[in-house]
Amino acid sequence: QVQLVESGGGSVQPGGSLRLSCEVSGSTLYYYAIGWFRQAPGKEREGVACNALSDNSTYYAGSVKGRFTIARDNAKNTVYLEMNNLKPEEPAVYYCAAGLIPQMVGVITGIVPIGSTSMNTWGKGTLVTVDS
Repeated sequence: QVQLVESGGGSVQPGGSLRLSCEVSGSTLYYYAIGWFRQAPGKEREGVACNALSDNSTYYAGSVKGRFTIARDNAKNTVYLEMNNLKPEEPAVYYCAAGLIPQMVGVITGIVPIGSTSMNTWGKGTLVTVDS
C-alpha cells in the first residue's frame, strides 16, 4: 500500500514560485508513476505532471510545460513539483497520486479522462493560492 503526503503549499503573487513535495512511503511498483494533479473550486481535477518510476521519464500538461518541473529524489522518497511563473488562474488544491504509467501519462497529456482510470491512490492535497 502506497501512502502519499503533500507539503509546500502556500500563497504567492502572480509570477511567483513554489516548490511542492510529495513524500512517498510503502511499496511502489516499477511500472508506476507518481504524478501531480490540481483541482480548483468548481472545476474538475486535472493532471499537471508525472514521473515514471521505471525510467525517470517526465510528462507535463501543455499548460504548465516550460514553467513547472517534476523531479524525484530517491534517497528521500520524495517527488517535487517546482512551479515557476504562477498565474492568477492557477490557485488550486494540488494533489499527489500514484498510478500505472500509461494511465497517468494519458491523463497528464489530456488523452485519457481521469474518470476512466483506476487511479485510487491519492494524498490529501496542499493548497496553493495566487493572490496579488
